[in-house]
Amino acid sequence: MSENKARPTDASVSAFLAAVEDGQRRQDCQVLLAMMGSITGQPAVMWGPGMVGFDTYHYRYESGREGDMAVTGFSPRKSDISVYLSAEGPGQVELLARLGRHKMGKACLSIRRLSDIDLDVLEQLIAGSVAEVRRRHG
Repeated sequence: MSENKARPTDASVSAFLAAVEDGQRRQDCQVLLAMMGSITGQPAVMWGPGMVGFDTYHYRYESGREGDMAVTGFSPRKSDISVYLSAEGPGQVELLARLGRHKMGKACLSIRRLSDIDLDVLEQLIAGSVAEVRRRHG
């Protein structure tokens, strides 16, 4: 079985974020860094070369595949910021409808910039996702 590409590393979160070229995206990442740290009560850790993650949980699928993953996190991409949420947490659909301009995949929320969305709603989405991951995985 293949292993996860995203794993915690000793790389510097500060250095990674300082290297984000777009100044506004860099500022948005600092906001997410503080928000996710406050919600999880955990420090930020680099997961692989491009994801800032918070806390960790162990998962095991019926197929036998298992591994560890960050409870939540984000990744500054070239055109947007990916925010990692659990799929279909309680109230998520209603909150997404109020969030503002975004795209939602299975567990990845894409935002161009934080000024496009309601930060209070984003905070509720992240907090709900963290609570759901902790409920499901202990």
